[in-house]
Amino acid sequence: MFELGLPSAATRPRRVLCLGAHSDDIEIGCGGAVLALTERIPNLQVHWVVFSARDERAAEAERSATRFLSRTDDRRVVVESFRDGYFPYDGAALKDCFETVASRIDPDVIFTHYRNDRHQDHRTVAELTWNTFRNHFVLEYEIPKYDGELGNPNMYWPLSGAQRASKTQILLDCFDTQAQRSWFSRETFDAMMRLRGIECRAESGYAEAFHCHKAVVG
Repeated sequence: MFELGLPSAATRPRRVLCLGAHSDDIEIGCGGAVLALTERIPNLQVHWVVFSARDERAAEAERSATRFLSRTDDRRVVVESFRDGYFPYDGAALKDCFETVASRIDPDVIFTHYRNDRHQDHRTVAELTWNTFRNHFVLEYEIPKYDGELGNPNMYWPLSGAQRASKTQILLDCFDTQAQRSWFSRETFDAMMRLRGIECRAESGYAEAFHCHKAVVG
């Protein structure tokens, strides 16, 4: 299978933008890829934005981001407090927030929600990502949940065994408020990565998968 990668940065650090509707979305969707990037690329710049997290959930988001980004000093973690479940009705304010993010970073790669996600907040973030960043490399991640619309991703990010284990452990360590949910478990996270690892024949057997709707080969 032909492999693609981010070219090494000769003149400036590489920049990554991670967007998540809720506390734990980024971690579940692309936590392994973030760990891999921070290990591979020196001086990586990461801008991490959570749009809906309050009180204890906000503290969880901060704590988790700090652990996922522990290898890079050049990071900006932003936790907003938009109302959970109401993103389609807060469109103007959310759009303003996206424009603020765009004024702060011109990313090489953007991680965001899948555009066909059935959760209204996730879908709104995906739509605003494409509305705001129109000339960027965007990878849409997947979130396992009751709606069951995982679809058929077309880009895979193989993970090492250590990256797989770290991703799952950080999720379990940092999000106590989600522990009672039946799907929030080691088995769920490892199974998702194992399934995607099979699909791309990852050496470790584990991977994350993304939807890439547009890419240019240079």
